[in-house]
Amino acid sequence: MEIYLSKLWHDRSSRIGLIIVCIVCTCAVFAPILAPQDPFSQNLSKILHPPSIHNLLGTDFYGRDLLSRLIYGTRISLTVSIIATAIAVFIGILTGLVVGFIGKWLDQIIMRIVDVLLGFPKLFILLLAVGFGRPSIWLTVFVLSLFSWMEIARIVRGEVLVVKEMLYVKSAIALGLSKKRILMRHIFPNVIGPIIVSSTLLIGTMILIETSLSFLGLGVQPPNASWGTILNQGRIDLFGGWWISTFTGIVIVITVVGFNLLGDGLRNLFDPKSLD
Repeated sequence: MEIYLSKLWHDRSSRIGLIIVCIVCTCAVFAPILAPQDPFSQNLSKILHPPSIHNLLGTDFYGRDLLSRLIYGTRISLTVSIIATAIAVFIGILTGLVVGFIGKWLDQIIMRIVDVLLGFPKLFILLLAVGFGRPSIWLTVFVLSLFSWMEIARIVRGEVLVVKEMLYVKSAIALGLSKKRILMRHIFPNVIGPIIVSSTLLIGTMILIETSLSFLGLGVQPPNASWGTILNQGRIDLFGGWWISTFTGIVIVITVVGFNLLGDGLRNLFDPKSLD
């Protein structure tokens, strides 16, 4: 474990990504402590005040402190993305393990369904699904996870097809061990690396999708401080309140880049050649 952590930290890109992710997670967990002001408190005497000492990132159209809202927005956007990713990864792992190990007709049917689902534009399907319901945080989580498990399933299936041909798996099958034990004790631990990498990258994608849905008014609803809702408010007056869209966009970009850098670092870390 120390070898892996050392390699991850000594890679510059991975280190930057890890630092960004740690900062974002810290803001999400300790938002009430780190936020300088109440993110929901309105001060009509400070409407659209530019960045200053009292409001480091300025205020919005209701006189609310933008920095505080961005910190609380970190909690909502990250929570939605992580929960949706966890559900999608669970479905993808379960599907990939089963169809990869059993194969035959089940593999053909499930993977053809996956191919069809991957053929549809994800954002369009998400907009359609959310549009039929009442926008909320939990509906956003449900829809994001429901249409994001297919990539994980394909990755897990491909890894299982390789691992199940290994000698130790064939020996376990010859000894008459149960399929459940073979899957959980002999196959799953050997495909966990690509799953961790894919999950990390998927969180960044989830953040962008959740932000897009909230920006369009189909995700987290005001007055909740989500990055998408804050960004949507900034578009009302791009030049008069430039700091709203600018700082929110910077936070989103940095966060997504951080998860992508960490994901790339983990990919290199779990590459067998990296241990040479």
